[in-house]
Amino acid sequence: MALPSKIIVTRFSAMGDVAMVASVLKEFAKQYPTVSIIMVSRPLFQAFFEGIPNIKFHSFYPKEKHKGLKGIIALKKELALEDADAVADLHFNLRSRILSTLLKFSGLQVKQLDKGRKEKKELTRFPNKILKPLKPTVERYADVFRQLGFQFVLQNKLIPNQLPLPNLAHALFANDQSKKIGIAPFAQHPYKVFPLAKMQEVIRYLSHNNVDVYVFGGGKTEQTQAEKWQVLYPNVHSTIGRFKLKEELSIISNLDLMISMDSSGMHMASLMGVRCLSIWGATHPFAGFLGYGQTLSDCIQVEHPNRPNSVYGNKSCSCDGTEAIDLVSSEMVITSINQII
Repeated sequence: MALPSKIIVTRFSAMGDVAMVASVLKEFAKQYPTVSIIMVSRPLFQAFFEGIPNIKFHSFYPKEKHKGLKGIIALKKELALEDADAVADLHFNLRSRILSTLLKFSGLQVKQLDKGRKEKKELTRFPNKILKPLKPTVERYADVFRQLGFQFVLQNKLIPNQLPLPNLAHALFANDQSKKIGIAPFAQHPYKVFPLAKMQEVIRYLSHNNVDVYVFGGGKTEQTQAEKWQVLYPNVHSTIGRFKLKEELSIISNLDLMISMDSSGMHMASLMGVRCLSIWGATHPFAGFLGYGQTLSDCIQVEHPNRPNSVYGNKSCSCDGTEAIDLVSSEMVITSINQII
């Protein structure tokens, strides 16, 4: 059977997952340069796929024209015009499954993500936890293409992709004698966020040791916090609310190092080929969400029999009365940074 020549790829959310898909598609485009991809995701995430050959981005509007069953049917009709011959469902949620079914009825070959729910439940349960590394999520994404017949091998290596700085960022990089470190200190769930007082200690240390610090991620509340650090310490720059996602990626591509929670900041660094120190609490890199090309040795964590208690970090993980993320100290983070820079 001939390999598909045009594939519809679906991954609607979340930001980190979509960034991981982009890393996988960059590899796929190198190995199969004649295959076209229609990437279906939220318009915000289009920046992740810019510069990848043979990708056409198709925006998904879940609260507007693609809302509900009627909206999914409308999306199917839009995608039918692309004349694709296969679907790689890298989300496998209710919306993507309905869409895949509709496209399958139209004659497209459909393959879907295996999320490994059973193994993840065994990893996070207590007692009788089975603590072992699970298949990386990027490999699960690649498996879907393998099911379509492609002999797809992920290199899982960081490939630097330095981009021109946005005009407004040139002044932030004016000191060519300093190291440039990005920090993405926030996350969707509080149990994944390194205590801000400890992060402030890290920022203060870096600021006074010839490091320019760039703070990424979040909304108004996080912006306020980042701007406080910017006022308190020299060489600290908040990017929040100042740059679009595409511009943030360009800034990240010019960093010497990123520091992130188990969050999208790590996956954005991977996409730009930048090494990342990641801090883990309620979650664990064994669940498969370590950034593409990043290493386990760059994960900062304290092992405890209660960890991990969830895959997504949406539940408190008490370790003998201490939240798991609180087990990590600012000294541990600073020591890890100094071993690199």
